[in-house]
Amino acid sequence: MNVKVVLSWLLRIAAAVILLQTLYFKFNGHPESVDLFTKLGVEPWGRIGTGIIELVAGILLLLPRTVFFGALLGAGLMAGAILSHLFVLGIESAGDGGQLFILAWVVLACCLVLLWLNRASGMQLIRQLTGRPV
Repeated sequence: MNVKVVLSWLLRIAAAVILLQTLYFKFNGHPESVDLFTKLGVEPWGRIGTGIIELVAGILLLLPRTVFFGALLGAGLMAGAILSHLFVLGIESAGDGGQLFILAWVVLACCLVLLWLNRASGMQLIRQLTGRPV
């Protein structure tokens, strides 16, 4: 098996698992999740909307044809999460020792590598969707 394929699957699974495991907390209104989005001033719609986008990104990451878009969506989400931690929430949240902040960086790193690994297929899919050369 190709090293690129194995690396891609490891990164896809890691990012998707992290994104999808947080959905329980967002969709069930866990107090820590509610507190985070309240501090951001977007509770409850920001929490639910972010959860939906994370669900879509996680699914797209696991489907071979849509990895590029899942990684793009995941990278955007995690950039927002990191900026939220840096400028509003703080690195440590509810005594977690910075775990959410670190997980956001892990997902961002996975997604950035996946974007690079899948850049050709991403451009091909964009060409197919738009009917124009990229």
